[in-house]
Amino acid sequence: MHKKTILLVDDNAIQATIRRTILERNGYSVISALNATRALEQLQDRSLAGEIDLVITDHIMPGMSGSMFAHAIRAINPQLPILVISGMEEAFAEYTGLNVEFRTKPLQPDHLIKCVRQMAGQLEAEASLEPFANQASA
Repeated sequence: MHKKTILLVDDNAIQATIRRTILERNGYSVISALNATRALEQLQDRSLAGEIDLVITDHIMPGMSGSMFAHAIRAINPQLPILVISGMEEAFAEYTGLNVEFRTKPLQPDHLIKCVRQMAGQLEAEASLEPFANQASA
């Protein structure tokens, strides 16, 4: 089994570093981008595209919101798992029909890892299983 690679997108460098550290300490390989435009370039890079198993993104970012970013990802890869983390619970509505997981901040490290494990594990599940359910954290 190969090491899962996560594309982490967050314009807050401190948050990105913290999440990257948490993910790497739990055995994941992490590619970071501080904006959605750069992340899309990485997703379109043929040498990286097949290596990315999961995208974690913030909702509010300069230039392109998380929902715009999710729409762009779906145009490139309709099946790529996406985890959106936002401080705005009401932003969940912007992701309707995009087949993403949505969690609200603050997202504790153990909850982040649990969610990532579930999403990454589903990559190995049979294709006949239901797609990811849209869920907002309580």
